Amino acid sequence: MRSFRSKKLAIGAGVLAVALGATGCSSGGGDDADGTELSIYIDSTQSSVDLFDGLIAAYNEENPDVTITTETHPAGGEGDNLVKTRLATGEMNDLFFYNSGSLFQALNPDQTLVNLADEDWTGSLLDDFVTTVSTDDGLYGAPVGASFAGAMTYSKPVYEQLGLEVPTTLDEFNANNEIIKAAGIDPIAQTYGDTWTSQLFVLGDFYNVLAQDPEWADEYTANEAKFVDEPGLAGFQNQQDAFDAGYFNEDFASATYDDGVRMLVEGTAAHYPMLTGNVASAVGANYPDAVGDIGVFPMPSNNVDEPGLTVWMPNGLYIPKSTEGATLEAAKDFAAWVASPAGCDAAAASSTLGGPFVVDGCDLPDDVPAIVSDMQPYFDNGQTGLALEFLSPIKGPALEQITVEVGSGIRDAADGAALYDEDVKKQAQQLGLDGW
Repeated sequence: MRSFRSKKLAIGAGVLAVALGATGCSSGGGDDADGTELSIYIDSTQSSVDLFDGLIAAYNEENPDVTITTETHPAGGEGDNLVKTRLATGEMNDLFFYNSGSLFQALNPDQTLVNLADEDWTGSLLDDFVTTVSTDDGLYGAPVGASFAGAMTYSKPVYEQLGLEVPTTLDEFNANNEIIKAAGIDPIAQTYGDTWTSQLFVLGDFYNVLAQDPEWADEYTANEAKFVDEPGLAGFQNQQDAFDAGYFNEDFASATYDDGVRMLVEGTAAHYPMLTGNVASAVGANYPDAVGDIGVFPMPSNNVDEPGLTVWMPNGLYIPKSTEGATLEAAKDFAAWVASPAGCDAAAASSTLGGPFVVDGCDLPDDVPAIVSDMQPYFDNGQTGLALEFLSPIKGPALEQITVEVGSGIRDAADGAALYDEDVKKQAQQLGLDGW
């Protein structure tokens, strides 16, 4: 296994050479899998539906005797609760698609999930992904798709039209926003109709937090660092300041994620703080002619020497302990195939990727979108850092509601940060962490 941070990941073709051969991941499905039916629980976003449609179709070309269906749940907090309820009641589907990192830790994986640590394919995974789907007692997830960043996506045509340069500081970013606003274009799209999208000002800023205090994640986990204090407060403050400056679209309270992507593509909004994987997938699926028009740069700060990207690991595919017998063997076979070069190829063919893969032997196609090309220098130069949810098990459930309030002028940044510091206490105590 290799470390995501210690290895400079190129984003072009040829990344992560060598490999786990596809034949090592049951190209025929195995006798135990023949005639088996599998059900997978996934979120209802179109990009996830398209991704699994492609994965299942490609897997069935090699394994025609396995019938795989999907069932969807809402994204965000509502979906989190449904996943936890099904696991707690033993009524989860045969497999399910879910976050890695802190949200995975909240599933009580040692008690609810099948341990995959002894599966041969796990040796091909990058170490930083392994840590996001593991506990001290096991490894529980297979990576689905590629890594991605939380950053400021932007309209290249708007920047060209107004003669703007990509900002490297917060002051430069806000100067651009003033020019954009004066031109009658919304500087920043916000889409609180889908509450989960409100979090990126805070979550995407974490590279800047670590750049100022490399021990912040450990201090936070030990209850020694708080979001209400700098450098953690900055993400909340930047969101409040952007609202106060009138940079958001007028319908920010009701606009949805799909609206945000559309505004970016149409050039009616210049920026959208978002996950690169989500934006790349949505643009590739719905606006394929615009994949060269959407770029990305790191969340801006005045407090770091060099800007950098906050990086997310892919979501995982998990098997609940309620899956048994021949169905369990078939589920393991599908998970192994997803985490192989064949699975990566299928993911690349059925979605627009937002970053590099985390499996040895998985190459990205040559024709990656501009959003991925823009990320390459940051990966090549080591200007990346993992998101907080991969460095700490603590993520409070109310963040998306709090950031909606901060971004709507209902609550100021300091109050929002203090409320979130309070929100995480219960989870930290449930996890039995020292200092809480």
